[in-house]
Amino acid sequence: MDTLLQGVGIRQGADIDIVLDNIDNRKCIDFKTDGKKEKLYLFFDGETISGKVNITLKKPGSKLEHQGIKIEFIGQIELFYDRGGHYEFISLMKELARPSELTQNTCYDFEFLQVEKPFESYMGINVRLRYFLRVTIERRLRDIIKELDIIVYTLSLYQEVSPSIKMEVGIEDCLHIEFEYNKSKYHLKDAIVGKIYFLLVRIKIKYMELAILKKETTGSGQNTYLDNETVAKYEIMDGAPVKGESIPIRLFLSGYDLTPTMRDINKKFSVRYYLNLVLVDEEERRYFKQQEIILWRKGEKLRRNIVHSENPSSA
Repeated sequence: MDTLLQGVGIRQGADIDIVLDNIDNRKCIDFKTDGKKEKLYLFFDGETISGKVNITLKKPGSKLEHQGIKIEFIGQIELFYDRGGHYEFISLMKELARPSELTQNTCYDFEFLQVEKPFESYMGINVRLRYFLRVTIERRLRDIIKELDIIVYTLSLYQEVSPSIKMEVGIEDCLHIEFEYNKSKYHLKDAIVGKIYFLLVRIKIKYMELAILKKETTGSGQNTYLDNETVAKYEIMDGAPVKGESIPIRLFLSGYDLTPTMRDINKKFSVRYYLNLVLVDEEERRYFKQQEIILWRKGEKLRRNIVHSENPSSA
């Protein structure tokens, strides 16, 4: 059964409501936009987007003259530092009605078949990648417009086993540490497992922590913006280690707000993740070592269920 979404009263003569098909079987995701969370329906690459557009006249019995009614599906990258900098990588349009007049409430069907959605939805510090439907009633003075956002996830097929990470941190004649992580690619529900080996300790270490850093890069050339954010922090050790000691690491990713790694998305932005090992000595000096990791989104049973619901004959 279809459900009505986000009815907005528009004072120029009509309300527009966008009704998506089969949303009872579709997952809703809490997605942060403009500092607040809203529930958006989840779609994947290649899925059809269809439904109905309901137009309700403000004043029953009166005419609503228009120059045409259309619906668009748009994929857009918005750079916050670039005012008006909206870059569309998807722009599909369907005409719902030619220029005429409405004398009663009207419903239009729409369908965008097997739409390519190459990138994951993203809301960052300097950039936003969004997908949305936009209905426009074109008028001579002022158009009546309604938008409805959806969220898109991109799924990857990395193998569960990837090369491990082995690195060293050293200060000549003072400190020598080796650390090893079990792999270099992690899905978003994964756990980072590893060990820290202390081979030489001649400084008084106060504590040690492992952090996940997110680095968001937008723009290019002189207009490049780089923002670092610590999205997870895990205390490995409190107190001084001794030579020969090893400390296990186990950091679960599911409790943190993470996205897949995004590299050079439409030549506009990148999002990369790093493991940052930090040691602090008793004089508050900090020693650290960074290593990039790849984060990816693993497919779930939900994805297969959606595909089967669209293609019941293939079940």
